[in-house]
This record gives sequence, structure tokens and C-alpha cells, in this order.
Amino acid sequence: MKHAICPQIGVVLFTFGLLVSNLGTADDNWPRFRGADATGVASDDPRLPVEWSKTNNVVWTTDIPGLGWSSPVVWGNRVFLTTVVSDKDDANVKPKKGLYLGEGRREVPQGVHRWLTCCLDLRTGKVLWTKEAHQGLPKVTRHPKSTYASETPATDGERLYVLFGDLGLYCYDLDGQPLWSQPIEPKKTMADYGAAGSPIVHEGQVIVIYDNQEESFIASFDARTGKQRWRAAREEKSTWATPFVWKHSHRAEIVTPGKNRIRSYDLDGKLLWEMNGRMSNLIIPSPFAAHGMLYVTSGYVGDPHRPVYAIKPGATGDISLAEGQTTNEFIAWYLPKGGPYNPSAMVHGDYYYTLLDRGMIMAHDARTGRVVYDLQRFPVGASFTSSPWAYNGRVFCLAEDGRTFVVSAGPEFKVERVNDLDDLCLATPAISQGNLLIRTASKLYCIAKGPN
Repeated sequence: MKHAICPQIGVVLFTFGLLVSNLGTADDNWPRFRGADATGVASDDPRLPVEWSKTNNVVWTTDIPGLGWSSPVVWGNRVFLTTVVSDKDDANVKPKKGLYLGEGRREVPQGVHRWLTCCLDLRTGKVLWTKEAHQGLPKVTRHPKSTYASETPATDGERLYVLFGDLGLYCYDLDGQPLWSQPIEPKKTMADYGAAGSPIVHEGQVIVIYDNQEESFIASFDARTGKQRWRAAREEKSTWATPFVWKHSHRAEIVTPGKNRIRSYDLDGKLLWEMNGRMSNLIIPSPFAAHGMLYVTSGYVGDPHRPVYAIKPGATGDISLAEGQTTNEFIAWYLPKGGPYNPSAMVHGDYYYTLLDRGMIMAHDARTGRVVYDLQRFPVGASFTSSPWAYNGRVFCLAEDGRTFVVSAGPEFKVERVNDLDDLCLATPAISQGNLLIRTASKLYCIAKGPN
């Protein structure tokens, strides 16, 4: 059976089968980047696959036009993702794997671009609707490895919130009806890399952060109306991490990494605490919480200090470590050289896992920071941008060339198997209702355990 992702583009959809029935697990929905709790860890589920290929255990695939590294998000039987399509094929702007230790693309790409949001049926892969947020020439450049659709949408089950970082924030109902939008004035970013941090939604407000070289800010918009609730200036330069709402016994707070300061705001945008983390030159990994602690990190490959901080709840004021300190009242543990560059870290069970772009992984005790195993190398040629995920006692690491290394969770490093999709992969996958959704440069795969 063939379907078109939208009539104007005429891209073909191939449907290979039907999803297994929805058994109602805790992971029915995957509403934001790295899932509802931002950890990348899904509940164990016997339907979730451990092995796959381009044909094995594939429920369906859909060809995705254009370029985009946003992760898919899921609510009910609907999958949402974004892409940007150009009417001019310019091979110079197509991302490639590997490290780019230099500046971004210096010229704005030519051709009329279309910023699109697509909705697919989780059961069949059929495209339900495609909406265009904007059409025109890009106003800013991008990192050569990135795209104009690298921000992952977020949903609260009533509405879908789509951020195109240097363009605007757009809200749709789940049937694709546009509800409101908020334009974002593009600013110069470090080395013309562009924006990448994703929006988050919490208790009726949508949180957006835009750290740039000119006028950085964090802002909240009413989820129903789009009206700005508050906006706070940030003494920061360009960052690319997604903020995190940390809910604990004391309160809910919005945590934002930054090169100058790690900061936390209350739900009205007032500063709660901050610290000088002596962070990396490029801030990309997103914070998350586990075992009652907050984990914040950064690790540009060229920096000697690539810190990891495990932070206790309840802080106020400045909680920076004094010279020579490794802990204080609110910092449970600290590693000076444990931060990843692009992938976000992950806690699964008792272990804190760090996946490095240049093809290595290490594990620490999540509660103490003690080394469990030091740097372990994947096969030569493996490089990583997407963040790891976990379920069923395994940690999954998706390399840029489409190979997923299935690693046994626990105190010993062991690669159980390698699953190959043979396509460029920089987006972090989603997990919902026993299905694994992997976005490659050209397709969205729905993978589940069992026959096609």
C-alpha cells in the first residue's frame, strides 16, 4: 500500500504491517524529547525489540522528505515529527557523520524552504496530516551537521507545540488545526550554528529557551492561548540544551544549563539557585533527574574540563563549588572529565551512563559517582550524536551510520549484538506502546518484537 506524506511533495509511504495491539503499558505516550520524564528510559515491555534490521522486526516505514533531526513524539495512536523541505537540492548543506571541528555553514542555503509538521498513524504509518508553518528563504545559517528542524515537538495530549528555533513557536490541535503562533526574531549564534533546544510543556505553560550571542532569554507561553506569561533575560551566550522541569518533594523548578551559570527558575520565571559549573564551551546535553538527584553535564571534545554534577533538591542562592571542593551541601558528587559532547547522559538502574561522540561509553555509580567501568570503545568508525535509551535490561546506542549497539545493562561492558539500518542517524528515538521509533535521514521506522 502506498500513501503520500503530502500531495505537494508526493513522497511515497510504504506500509509493511500492523502494530501489535496496545496493551496499555506505562509508556503509552512519549510526549517530548527523551520521553515524559526526559530520561530516555522506558518501562520494560516484552514487545520491545532487541534485534532488528531494515526488514527484520519492522512493522512499517515511512519516507520522510527534507531534512530534520527532531525526535518523533507520540500521543495515543499519533506520531508527530517535523522537517524542512527545500525546492533546491544543495548537497553542501546535507549533514554528514563525524565531528565538525570548525564553523557552521557561512552562507544561507538557497531555495524556498517549507517548515512542516507531520502526523502519522502509529498503527500503520499512514500520514494523517501535514501542516506548513512557514515558507520562504532561511534567515540564518546552520551548523553543517544540523537542520532547520532539529527541535523536538512537545505535547500535553490536547495540543502539539512545535518550535522552529530561529523562526517561531507554533501550536496545533492533534488534528492539525493551527491554534496560535509566536514569532521568534532570529539572532546570531556562536559560529552561526543556529538553535536546537526543544520546548517543554508543564501545567499549562510552554517553556522555550533561546540562548544566542545577542539577547538570550527563557520565556513561558500560555499553552491554550499562546499569550506570553513571563520572560527572563539570561546572561548567557549560545547553548543548545533542552530545559528540564524538575519535580521533587520541595517544588517544581525549571533547570537550564549554561556556559556561565547553571540556573534554576521557579514556574514564574524567578531565579531559585545558580552555580558556576565551569561548563564546557558548547552546552548540548540536556539535564534530567533520577534517584532523587538532578544530573547536569557538558563535554565539548576540545575542552579539558568536561564536568558532571549530581545535585540535591531544595537549593537556594549560589551553590557553586569552592576551589578544591568536589561536594557541598547540595552537590552530591562531581566529575571533572565525565561530560559528553552531543548525546545526553542516562541513568538506568544503579548506573549513570555516558556515551561519547567519538565512539566510547563509560559507567558510574549513579548515587556516588564512583567509576563502575571506564572508557570502553565501540568498533572503529562508530560515532554518536543521538542520546542512548534503555529498556529490558539493555542500553541502546545508535551510531551515526545507523548501527545500534545493544549493550548489557550492569557493571560489566558487553555488546550483545549490533542492529544496522544503514542510513545516517542523528535523531534520538522514541518508545511507545511496545514500539521503537527510529528516525533516519530518509525514513521513520516503527520496530517491534515479532514477525512483520
